[in-house]
Amino acid sequence: MTLSSRATRPAPRPSTPTWVRRLTPVLVLVALMWATEIVDVATPLSLDRFGIRPRELGHLQGIVLSPFLHLGFGHLIANTVSLLALGGLLALTTRHLWLVTAGVVLLGGLGVWLLGGPNTVHIGASGVVYGYAAFLAVYGFVARRWGSAAVGVLVIVVYGSMLWGVLPLRAGVSWQAHLFGALAGVAMAVWLGRTDRAGRVRA
Repeated sequence: MTLSSRATRPAPRPSTPTWVRRLTPVLVLVALMWATEIVDVATPLSLDRFGIRPRELGHLQGIVLSPFLHLGFGHLIANTVSLLALGGLLALTTRHLWLVTAGVVLLGGLGVWLLGGPNTVHIGASGVVYGYAAFLAVYGFVARRWGSAAVGVLVIVVYGSMLWGVLPLRAGVSWQAHLFGALAGVAMAVWLGRTDRAGRVRA
């Protein structure tokens, strides 16, 4: 007895919606931050010591690790809300989430390591938050993508008050992380925006 190829062919699996695939990396990043903070609170490991220690060569790893470290759950919750909102917008409106994240973490973190205050330890994902916000505010205008530019205007309106965070106004707040995260976000927006605009013109 033989079966037709139609009968033996497995039914196609339903594909995952595009928006789910794009938002998943943002959720993974936030989940890693929560997992790290739970370990830090529940164990004697004292993970916060692995943050950025300016100009200490033995602590360069803090540039990468610091966004995953927070000073308690209140600090983490505050960053989580903004990361989900801004990271979600970035993931849904561009294909550059990972590249922007890497650029903001490395460039912004290097700026803090070079110019942060002596004998300080910088932790938290607020530099990434500022980087995402700055990227979204600039990218659409550079790339001449007016939908992304509209998102940028929305970000400026909703998060414009964050600008005060780049100034040394509050003790215990890493304004350097905010400043260099934002500058890194602008740099990534200019670079990727010009690249995307040039690619569209050539096409």
